[in-house]
Amino acid sequence: MSGLDKITGLGNLGGPGDLTGAEKATEAQGPNESFASLLSRGLESVQASQAKASDLAIEAAQGTLQDPAQYTMAANEAQLGLQLTLAVRNKAVEAFQEIMRMQA
Repeated sequence: MSGLDKITGLGNLGGPGDLTGAEKATEAQGPNESFASLLSRGLESVQASQAKASDLAIEAAQGTLQDPAQYTMAANEAQLGLQLTLAVRNKAVEAFQEIMRMQA
């Protein structure tokens, strides 16, 4: 399962392996899982990746980080997760606005 699969809640599709090595927050509840729970789980995942990147940045600044590539990968993952979250939010807002236009 890739990092993006965890963010979008598509972890049940499988993948080459977990990029972060972090434990899965929860397993998918099947086709009946609500959009709200997927969104909540995705936001938690994005927040966790940003916290990990922040911790690694502090370690790199202090000089205690053994492999600076760890920070680079974590920062990139956090950035991609945030970009994906913003894209999903923008599409949801567009869909809501379109629904409101249809009702008018």
